[in-house]
Amino acid sequence: MPRTLVMGILNVTPDSFADGGKHFDFESAIVRGKEMIAEGVDIIDVGGESTRPGAERVSEEEEKARVIPVITELVELGATVSVDTMRASTAEAAIGMGATYVNDVSGGLADSGMGKLLARNPAVQYILMHWRGHSKNMNELAKYEDVVSDVKEELDKRVIAMLKSGLSEEQIILDPGIGFAKLPIHNWDILRGLDRLSLLGYPILVGASRKRFIGDLLGANSPDDREAATIALTTLLAAREIWGVRTHSVKAHRDAIAVVEEMEK
Repeated sequence: MPRTLVMGILNVTPDSFADGGKHFDFESAIVRGKEMIAEGVDIIDVGGESTRPGAERVSEEEEKARVIPVITELVELGATVSVDTMRASTAEAAIGMGATYVNDVSGGLADSGMGKLLARNPAVQYILMHWRGHSKNMNELAKYEDVVSDVKEELDKRVIAMLKSGLSEEQIILDPGIGFAKLPIHNWDILRGLDRLSLLGYPILVGASRKRFIGDLLGANSPDDREAATIALTTLLAAREIWGVRTHSVKAHRDAIAVVEEMEK
């Protein structure tokens, strides 16, 4: 079976929920990127705008100033790089510097130019996430009849829209949007129902690392105290042959996936 990939999170932000400020300056971001490369990361996802619940947006200029120098250097170092952005202009600049993935938490809803950009860059993979609104008010939108069915239907609509924009099916990777406009019960239901989402026919990336719903289960207020449970989740997802996991740490998740691979022989 294909190995589950590890996408390492590199937030060049002062306010992300788990690591805000740790890698905000260029030098710290590159040090962390080199650590990820040494630990065997498959993709480094570089973001310059926090999408934690309640977060305010940053300007296009500020976002580019944060991520483009870091992406340029990581590509020079030989890393496979993703840009985490909702803006087509930021994505275009990142692609120009060598990024080969665009991780769009809005699934193309925040910027109508995203589809056309990806259509012009058929070698770039597009991670399309389930999204109902910006971080500032997304918790108000966590209302579902059947969360797995609703997310599946809404993702399917976004896929159709992006295909109409000119993307190929081979470019698309889906993300169910764990923690985005979802209550803890919704997140667990989605994780249990990933097989239903996989019926859409696209690879699935899961970004659950250290998120609050895990803390609610464990009574762990600090994101760092949710890491062991996140590794457990990665192990289960790898056993289910999920395409990828988006995580804050790398080595522990690569090790967990290696154990799954060995057990499946």
